Amino acid sequence: MNKNRRALPRVNSKYARYRLRTAFSGIHRFGVYALEDIPAGRMVIEYTGKRMSWAKASRVPFEKSIYIANLKRGYTVDGRIGGSGAEYINHSCEPNLKAKRTAGHLFYCSRRKIRLGEELTIDYNYSIKLRRIPCRCGARNCRKTFMVEFAK
Repeated sequence: MNKNRRALPRVNSKYARYRLRTAFSGIHRFGVYALEDIPAGRMVIEYTGKRMSWAKASRVPFEKSIYIANLKRGYTVDGRIGGSGAEYINHSCEPNLKAKRTAGHLFYCSRRKIRLGEELTIDYNYSIKLRRIPCRCGARNCRKTFMVEFAK
């Protein structure tokens, strides 16, 4: 193996209910792909990482904040630290996953049947202190932009 090449990030099978892998993505850097068909309405993977308050998360530099997801009111989870691999799931304006928050956990569930080899996507749905970022999801109904939070 070339020492200059970095290894692809991995999906932790402990948190995934289906066989998944990371690979380079046409949307952004890395993506997560299905290694088998996934039926509609199923829990696919848990978004894991370091839990922190919203106040602490808001102090994370913008370029590192892309892996922080809202967990529950006042709390977030940072997928950079102890992440399951779900942190590499990219945004799409027509996602095949939806978020479900239950008992202090964040799960990504299939919105429809996902086919073998398909990239998993979620609508990031940022809501406060926003700035527009060009969207590259390629969906038929792409909004051409999505919002990310400003760093403080």
